[in-house]
Amino acid sequence: MSTREVSAMIKQGFISDQTLSFSPSRTAATLPRLYSPSSSPPPASTQQSHPQLTESIRHSHAQPTHHPTLFEMMSQEQIHEANKPIKSQSRIFKLLSDFRNPKGPGNGLSYVELGPGDVRLTVVGKDGFRVCMDVHKKILAEKSRFFAEKLARKDKENREILHTVEISECDDVEVYVETVVLMYCEDLKKRLLGEDLDRVLALLKVSAAVMFDTGIMSCLEHLEAVPWSEDDEEKVISVLGELDLQDSAAEVLQRVTSEPSTSTRADDIFLKLLSGVLQAKDDKARREMKTVISRLLKEDASGYDNVSKDTLYSLCHRCLSSLILCLSEATGIDDSRRDRGVLMAEIAREADNLHWIVDILIDKKICDEFVKVWADQKELAILHSKIPTMYRHEISRITAQLCIAIGRGLILVPKDTRFSLLSTWLEALYEDFGWMKRACRSVDRKLVEDGLSQTILTLPLLQQQAILLNWFDRFLNKGADCPNIQKAFEIWWRRAFIRQYSAEQDSSHLQITVCDYPNKRKGKNVRCPANSHTLSLLMSSFMSAVGLSTRFTMDLSRVLNTTFEADYFVKVAKAIPEGGESGY
Repeated sequence: MSTREVSAMIKQGFISDQTLSFSPSRTAATLPRLYSPSSSPPPASTQQSHPQLTESIRHSHAQPTHHPTLFEMMSQEQIHEANKPIKSQSRIFKLLSDFRNPKGPGNGLSYVELGPGDVRLTVVGKDGFRVCMDVHKKILAEKSRFFAEKLARKDKENREILHTVEISECDDVEVYVETVVLMYCEDLKKRLLGEDLDRVLALLKVSAAVMFDTGIMSCLEHLEAVPWSEDDEEKVISVLGELDLQDSAAEVLQRVTSEPSTSTRADDIFLKLLSGVLQAKDDKARREMKTVISRLLKEDASGYDNVSKDTLYSLCHRCLSSLILCLSEATGIDDSRRDRGVLMAEIAREADNLHWIVDILIDKKICDEFVKVWADQKELAILHSKIPTMYRHEISRITAQLCIAIGRGLILVPKDTRFSLLSTWLEALYEDFGWMKRACRSVDRKLVEDGLSQTILTLPLLQQQAILLNWFDRFLNKGADCPNIQKAFEIWWRRAFIRQYSAEQDSSHLQITVCDYPNKRKGKNVRCPANSHTLSLLMSSFMSAVGLSTRFTMDLSRVLNTTFEADYFVKVAKAIPEGGESGY
């Protein structure tokens, strides 16, 4: 490799420049690997001990706009990893220093007063780092059942011997050292004040490992009193689950566990919460709590198991009764009685409440019975037609909601129920659609139109025809204020007139007579529908709508041209007298 190529790779960061290199292994070697209460402290300043590190940091500060190369980023990561053991070793030295000279009364037993230690305790980490401490057998044996067992040995003449204890393969040497230091502390509660939860959990695990009962109880008392974040909660539950503390941890876990008697009342609690939201007087608070409860329920689907189906349907029937009562009162109201605006606001609120409960039923996958209930609301549909659209359009959102769920396959009901639903509420949905998409920001027009289209297309072909022919006339006259289910119309057309499937039963209502119309331009015949009552109705509606909906007439021409040639369509259209049938 040429010198120029090497120089270019150094600039790009793929090969290190030796003048800027930093070796964590050489740096770590400058610190002593063995500490004891009598050992001298490590260098006071990390920067003084690591001139290369200091130079690297100074260099990075001098060029704030410099974009680090790949090599520089890798070097920074190495520095960060190298600093971890350095910081840990500094904290261990501070622990040992405080251990020898406790500050203030109550912080610990005086190491000097106890005299020289009679036990050499060595704690060895997985990385080989070790700490030696001269400690006292009396303290260890009193505080820890683990040490009491290990230190009870005597020589053959029944004389006590100088013990050497080594704890190997420790995950965190610092935590083991601190646990031993805590055995000398008189007020553990005060000592743990201000410690973060991760540290207390680590001390708890080591205390349990060496059977330091006082340490275990102090850590548990600390955990029981301090607040937890949601992440902390998971850590506490995990650690306490690993440790065999039996009843000792029960008090700590009371904030996250419930007694069986409480679980059996979960349905009552849920009913109370939902009822409170439905009856809330503050609309803003009601909307916020609906959002919160819905989100919490959707976070864990298993949470629904505590809520009975009967509870949810009882709330549905309660909302329906309130809605019927409000509509009945609204149809007979006069100016001298109750304020009409207040009553209409109650109608919108009750409809919104029902919409929310239905959303929960859909998520819980138990909404099939409600479709039948809603389809049978003939009285409500009649009252609905007597109320101004601006007040009643919230009710039609429920129909749209059910159609969307059916169209997505989230609700499975028999075809009779689906047809009954559309028979009862489709006209109301047509009438309210314009207001729905303008007044309700949460209504997605395309979503409603797709859901309605899919619901219609699940019906038998004759029922599709009846619904879509009715929609055809309405759309030509209402335009944008009517749902555009043109996609469903096209699919029905192709099913009825192009991809006709033979069946044993009589389907003469859907079949049309086909003749060969010569295509002079292409020199071949094409299949064209003729003498069809259905086609005549479509043509009549189409021709009468000229000038009213130019966009849709063009769309319909495109659909019809998928079946026959445009010149034939013009001939048929001209042959239809005004309000009459085709002469073909």
